[in-house]
Amino acid sequence: MYEALINYINSYSTTQLSEPDIAAIKDTFKPGKIKKKEFLLKEGQVCNLTAFVINGALRQYSVDEKGSEHIVGLYIENWWASDRESWTTLTPSLYNIDAWENTDVLLLTRDAYYERIKPIPAFIEMNSKLQENNAFSVQKRLHALISLPAEKRYIDLINAYPQFLQRFPQHIIASYLGITKETLSRVRRQLSNK
Repeated sequence: MYEALINYINSYSTTQLSEPDIAAIKDTFKPGKIKKKEFLLKEGQVCNLTAFVINGALRQYSVDEKGSEHIVGLYIENWWASDRESWTTLTPSLYNIDAWENTDVLLLTRDAYYERIKPIPAFIEMNSKLQENNAFSVQKRLHALISLPAEKRYIDLINAYPQFLQRFPQHIIASYLGITKETLSRVRRQLSNK
């Protein structure tokens, strides 16, 4: 279980994890299971956990006053699931994070992160690269939501994250793209006719 996380950290870092670093990771990250429909985080809670997904799928979403879900994040193997704003600022989360499939994770508490993991050089480098990648990704996604037609957003999703289409149903994909299920069905029909 830890091998996936260790390989992940090393893949993002020029400074490889030392044996003491690996021992600290194994001692600090705790294995967890989140059953389908169970929550990692509920709206209104302060995010005190981050999860590295070993196996399974999670989604991050808000629910509006009409009860409609708005997907802001999808997480599968080798992805981190957390509410960064709530984690950093210790403010109540605006989001829910729940398991779409039975999911195995490695959990890290906020306190353990700052005390034991944050000082690890390979983790610092990985975290820096992930923060940068996340900023680029958020900027691209925002641009797509305000500027691109539904068909282009769907094609971009297919190219960037084809595995999402295998793991999540159409209504989740539609919400992630900021479109209705009906629009997604129309886009898929149009693309299959080309």
